[in-house]
Amino acid sequence: MPLRVTAALAAALLLLAPALWNGFPLLQFDTGGYLARWFEGHLEESRSTVYGLALALAARPDFWPVVAGHAVITVWVLWLTLRAHWLASPLVLVVTTTALAILTGLAFLASTLLTDIFAGLSVLALYLVTLRADTLRRWEIWALIALIGFAAATHTATLAVLLALLAAGSAIALIWRGTVPFAGLARGGLALAISVALLLAANFAVAGRLAWTPGGSAIPFGRMLQAGIVARYLAEHCPDPRLPKLCTNREQLPADSDFFFWGSDLFDELGRFAGLGDEMRIVVGESLTAYPGAQIKAAILATADQLSRAATGYGVRNDIWHTHWIVERYTPHALPAMKAARQQNDRLDFAAINRLHVPVAWGSMLLLIGLLARAAWRRQSADLGELAATIGLAILANAAVCGALSNPNDRYGARMVWLATFVLLLTPWASNRRPRSDKFRI
Repeated sequence: MPLRVTAALAAALLLLAPALWNGFPLLQFDTGGYLARWFEGHLEESRSTVYGLALALAARPDFWPVVAGHAVITVWVLWLTLRAHWLASPLVLVVTTTALAILTGLAFLASTLLTDIFAGLSVLALYLVTLRADTLRRWEIWALIALIGFAAATHTATLAVLLALLAAGSAIALIWRGTVPFAGLARGGLALAISVALLLAANFAVAGRLAWTPGGSAIPFGRMLQAGIVARYLAEHCPDPRLPKLCTNREQLPADSDFFFWGSDLFDELGRFAGLGDEMRIVVGESLTAYPGAQIKAAILATADQLSRAATGYGVRNDIWHTHWIVERYTPHALPAMKAARQQNDRLDFAAINRLHVPVAWGSMLLLIGLLARAAWRRQSADLGELAATIGLAILANAAVCGALSNPNDRYGARMVWLATFVLLLTPWASNRRPRSDKFRI
């Protein structure tokens, strides 16, 4: 037992290496938006109040409890996955975590005050409670269900990916009876129901009303803006009394949605999400039916584009003034450490890191396809093949959700692609293992 604890602590420290080197947890464009929710008392587009509460509660000392929690939960989920495949040993855990920390962006995900670490962890957790529950103790199953519920409540895209996995699992269970247990699917469904209840309750606590996190129209509007569909719609329909702001300013709308939402004075002048919400909703709704061919083409191209984007460190910069301002205003106790950190002194550069991480990500996805083909050929569906299939589906669903419904972004790919590398790292160990009874009564 002491050796296992030592290995787990070493693995957690490896995942915290970027934050420790930085002298402060890493910050991203969106960190301030999450943190501000519990202090400002209103809902904001794509900013989960659930994760905002976690940041607020664990803000002392200097947000270290947050990233420490990221690292410990990650190590725990990795250990349970290793045990589910008869690979649970301190050596395998430390070697695998070391490789992931070097070859992928996992350590940066764990070291950043952001929801992204939970995207991949929730996929592994769903896999475990659905297909590997017989390797788990009862309390581990409930803990994983709670983790899935929390993770899905931190980001709508994570919830959508998990729903896609459950839908795929349900279809497989109906077509090929016995391959996916219905009890496992029910556990997954329970976890997602918990996430919905958790998010609604948190939003009610913040804003005093039962409401979903805003962003339902703005996200697809941004994707259509970047694809040129918004410009086409406005050219064909303006002037339109329902769209006074968009029609008046249609010639000034940029083609880059990220710039429009987060760096454009025009968006502020038009009232931001609240002021443009109704007009964006009209354009999105009518464009979906008016241009089905263009929508399908744009979705396919965006999904393919998203699959190629997996660079580490998107938005982890030193000029994220909004996050700096939020930390200064609401958690001033962390301000001295934040200002002294290497990130805030322009000493963090991901160019060299991504010369390794991006080829590894691309290679891992390609090799994952090969692993799936090998598992199917040898009919190893109850082994690493099921894990590889789950992760392959998750990466594809993530690309469709984030690319086709939002816009392709390196951040969205990096938070999921490390799972492909993880499966590949297990393959050599699996070829030499000795299966044993790691099953528990549930």
